[in-house]
Amino acid sequence: MTENTNTEVLYLVLDEGAEAIKNELDLPYLDALGEMGENIFQKKVIQDLAEENQKKVSQLITKLLQLSIEPEEYRRAIQLAVLKGMREATQPHHAMTPDAVSLFLGYLVNKLLSYEDLEKPVLLDPAVGAGNLMTAVMNQLEGKGHFVGADPDETLLKLAFTNANLQKHSVDLFHQDSVSTSLLKNVDLVLSDLPAGYYPNDTIADGFGTKANEGHSYVHHLLIEQAIEHVKPGGFAIFLVPNNIFQTDQSQNLHAYIKNHAMIYSLMQLPSSMFKNQDAAKSILVLRKKVQGMVEPRQALLAELPSFTREQALADMMQKISIWFDDHLKQEK
Repeated sequence: MTENTNTEVLYLVLDEGAEAIKNELDLPYLDALGEMGENIFQKKVIQDLAEENQKKVSQLITKLLQLSIEPEEYRRAIQLAVLKGMREATQPHHAMTPDAVSLFLGYLVNKLLSYEDLEKPVLLDPAVGAGNLMTAVMNQLEGKGHFVGADPDETLLKLAFTNANLQKHSVDLFHQDSVSTSLLKNVDLVLSDLPAGYYPNDTIADGFGTKANEGHSYVHHLLIEQAIEHVKPGGFAIFLVPNNIFQTDQSQNLHAYIKNHAMIYSLMQLPSSMFKNQDAAKSILVLRKKVQGMVEPRQALLAELPSFTREQALADMMQKISIWFDDHLKQEK
């Protein structure tokens, strides 16, 4: 019988502890998972539990203290537990960025930040969710960046907080709706797996250039506008967006806003095999806020990414992407 990996042990501890807390305190699984994650971080049980559950959760925490766990092992275990909770919750805005995509986005972030001599770049995710994408990218940055995240969902934000704490990452997290609330200005880079759908408050949306001419506006359009407002001049914004983002009845206003304030550097379509429902298929959109002296690419980098299981094809594509950005950005040096 093979011995469990650290990720498997950690997942079982998180799951068993969350189930015990869920059942006693009558909490949804995802809320209980956040509580269990906080227990692991504090190395003690912080809830008022019955003696039997207090002992059980304490023993689970003690089991982890004997292990040397890497940040990626924490991230993957929390990801597995969150996915279980999301299957139970079935809320449409609860979704998680696939691991392969997170790793690819981390590569892009590293690539784009490499053109600047930044000691500790500040990154912003206006829809941070449970923090899986945030921490996956921070693990690839190897401590070189500081992340600021925001989300209106308190449960997911608590999980992002737990995720960052257990992986020892420097983050600031805010419980807020990033459309209606201003965030800090002049961040070095924005990265987000944007929620897709309609924004319910037409009064707030009315102040945006990307608003709909009639009816509710798309929340992902509004968040793109907010991101461009908050990134520094010449800074990049990387988003996961619906494939049809520029082909909807609201795309005209989005296109006009981007034309005035930013440049489309790249639109890369994720492999269709990643999505059971093709209506949910996504692309990676790379924008850059306009700045004086910026050398505009003659044509955006448009690509269909190969299946992430085809390692050689993906490596070839990443090399092409690297060369394309080098050719365009090194002109400004």
